[in-house]
Amino acid sequence: MAQVQKSTDSSSLAEVVDRILDKGIVIDAFVKVSLVGIELIAIEARIVIASVETYLKYAEAIGLTASAAQPA
Repeated sequence: MAQVQKSTDSSSLAEVVDRILDKGIVIDAFVKVSLVGIELIAIEARIVIASVETYLKYAEAIGLTASAAQPA
């Protein structure tokens, strides 16, 4: 299990972006608009922000990549 590290130092934007790309972040959202019990619109979105290397590492671990996508 990964440990969360807290720092009292201020981080630059570049450090924050680097950490997000290294570890990855997932935003999962579901929005439904109804009027008088009638569903007007439903939106479901999953946004993954990570470097390609990080994404492929985790996708391979859960079986989302094909063997042809493996780096040589």
